[in-house]
Amino acid sequence: MANRFVLNETSYHGAGAIKEIAPEAKKRHFKKAFICSGPTVAKHGLLQKILDVLATIDMPYETFTDIKPNPTIENVQAAVEAYKKSGADFIIAIGGGSPMDTAKAVGIIINNPEFADVRSLEGVAPTQNKSVPIFAVPTTAGTASEVTINYVITDAEKDRKMVCVDTNDIPVVAFVDPDMMSTMPKGLTAATGMDALTHAIEGYITAGAWELSDMFHLKAIEIISRSLRGAVDNTPEGREGMALGQYVAGMGFSNVGLGLVHSMAHPLGALYDTPHGVANAILLPTVMEWNADATGEKYRDIAKAMGVEGTEKMSQEEYRKAAVDAVKKLSADVNIPADLKDIVKEEDIPFLAQSAYDDACRPGNPKEPTIEDIKKLYKSLI
Repeated sequence: MANRFVLNETSYHGAGAIKEIAPEAKKRHFKKAFICSGPTVAKHGLLQKILDVLATIDMPYETFTDIKPNPTIENVQAAVEAYKKSGADFIIAIGGGSPMDTAKAVGIIINNPEFADVRSLEGVAPTQNKSVPIFAVPTTAGTASEVTINYVITDAEKDRKMVCVDTNDIPVVAFVDPDMMSTMPKGLTAATGMDALTHAIEGYITAGAWELSDMFHLKAIEIISRSLRGAVDNTPEGREGMALGQYVAGMGFSNVGLGLVHSMAHPLGALYDTPHGVANAILLPTVMEWNADATGEKYRDIAKAMGVEGTEKMSQEEYRKAAVDAVKKLSADVNIPADLKDIVKEEDIPFLAQSAYDDACRPGNPKEPTIEDIKKLYKSLI
C-alpha cells in the first residue's frame, strides 16, 4: 500500500510573515476577502494587522467573527450564508483552531453544495472539489490547522464533536508569524502548546506512522519541549520555537492520524466545553502509560527528544517511565491541571467512553481499547 502525504502548497514562517499575504493575494488575482476570526482576534489588534496588509493592495473584505471556541454546526451554517452574500472569492482564517475549522467547513460547503448538511462532512467525506482558497494565519501555537487536512465541528444537539478529514480542505497558503501569537495569555499558550506536543507524540506512535512522518514528529517533540516554557513566559525564542514546532507536528499527524488521547479529549470539549489543549495535556501521560506495551522502543526516542539524558543505557521499563515523566514535568511546569476532578462527572463516564470509542481518532491508537478500558482511564483521573 502506498503512503500518502499532503502538505500546504505554500507556507511562510517567521516574524513579519503576514506581509506576504498581499503579494500572494495579488498574484492569484483575488478580488475580495472573507475573513473568519473570533472576537478575541479583534480585541487584541490582530485583525487590524491583517487589514493593514490588505490595505496596501486596496483589497476589499468582509469579516465574520461569530465563532465559538468549539465551533458548532450553527456557526458554520451562519458563516456559509455570510460568505454567499459577501461576494468574496477567498477566505482568510485568523485565529486558533476554531476560526480555521470554521473556514475549512465553509470553503468545502461553498464548492461542494451537496454537503450543505454539515453532519455529512463527518469522517472522510467524499467531496469532489477543492475548498474555496484559504489563507491561514494562526494566532495560537497548537492546532496546526493551517497545515492539516482535519477540522472539528461540534454537534451541540448531540453533545459530540465531529472529526472531519478531507484533503480538499487544506489551506493553500499558511502565514506562520510568531508576532501574531505574542498576545496569547499564559494559560492559552500552555494549553495550545500541550496540544501540539500531544499531536507529535500521538502521531509518532499511531498505527499509521512511518519513516517520513516519524521525522516530523520527533523534531516537533524536540522543538516543543525546549520552547514551550519560554513561550509561556512570552520570550521571542519561545514564541518562534512553538510557532515552528506546532506546524512541524501538524505536517506529520495530518497524514497519519492520532489516537486515544484525542478521541477521549473530544467528548470533554463537546460536553463540558473543556479547552482542547487542557483535555489533551491531562489525558496524555495516563494514556501513554496504558499504550506503553504497544510502542516498541519509541518511548526511548520520545524521552531523548524531550531532553532526557542517558536513555541509551536505560531498560525498556526505565525509558518508558522517563518519557511519561518528562511529559508530566512539562505539563506541570506550564501549570496544566494534573487530573479531571474539576471537569468530569462520574455519571457522564459511560457517555464519554462511548463517544471516545466512536471518535474518528480512536482507530489510530497503537493499542485497541474497549469501551471498558476507556471508562477505567477516565475514572483513574477523577
